[in-house]
Amino acid sequence: MPNVINTIKEKMSGSKDPSNKRNAGTGDTEEPAFSIQPHPAKTNDPADLQPHGGLRNNDTAGAFHARDPYVPPEHIRNNMPEPESHEALQARIAELNK
Repeated sequence: MPNVINTIKEKMSGSKDPSNKRNAGTGDTEEPAFSIQPHPAKTNDPADLQPHGGLRNNDTAGAFHARDPYVPPEHIRNNMPEPESHEALQARIAELNK
């Protein structure tokens, strides 16, 4: 019975015994070692980790590269409906707020 308990302890403790079945066939008798890698960020801004991502690095999407406002051609302007009067808009607002 003590043999069974010792066998379970060895398996649970991860002994470095070359007869360990987890490492059988790999030729590696030691368990892999892991370490913590440093974070690549220099500042607290998450955009710094994306070299070409977001709006910050896209010059064509910048505020100073905006185009002029859209002015529709004359044939579209002539076919637009007339705007409603102030009284008609106030009546519509009152109707919707009921």
